[in-house]
Amino acid sequence: MTVAVGPAGKALQAVPVGSFVHTRKLPGSADAAASAVKRARARGELIRIRKGLYFKGVKTRYGMTRPTADAVVTEVLGTAGVGPTGFSAARAFGLTTQVPAQPAIAVTGRRVPAGLPVRVTTRSNPARASLRPLEIAALELLRGDWKTTVDEGWEALVSALGAATASRKLRWNKLVAAAEHEHSSALREALARLQDGLRASGVVA
Repeated sequence: MTVAVGPAGKALQAVPVGSFVHTRKLPGSADAAASAVKRARARGELIRIRKGLYFKGVKTRYGMTRPTADAVVTEVLGTAGVGPTGFSAARAFGLTTQVPAQPAIAVTGRRVPAGLPVRVTTRSNPARASLRPLEIAALELLRGDWKTTVDEGWEALVSALGAATASRKLRWNKLVAAAEHEHSSALREALARLQDGLRASGVVA
């Protein structure tokens, strides 16, 4: 017997491989969307990430491919005010060969949904809210993470942050403005030390 495909089912069929699917964004009623997702999962076309969120990966002989933890975090939380911390921050700048057992992120003053495949740290500084992930990573390293996560120490950190600033991957003025509102005195001291180094090399004024 042929089962009629409703709007939600047709929408799922049109979703490109490698994309996320939010049940609430499918057309039709909530029940119809849930049923369409259930059938797609039974056919092996979707995998569940968390409640209401699924992923349409590539089918392989070993099963369907899964999204990276970073991709899940970006899909759920976006990129503003969210970024890596700890070894994850050091890896974002290529400053360590260590691979954390679980990726770690820092988020800015918000409730974080359960079920994310990362370790979450919440920061209360509202000035972080407009920062990009790499800028959050820089602040996290300057808080003191660099002492235990950067393989080659302070000079390597200065070099990496200087290169990122010169290429405009880091917005220096935004970083300084956010640092002024941080509770961590260690971060502000490290930023001042970094600024001296970058001034000496002509990266910042």
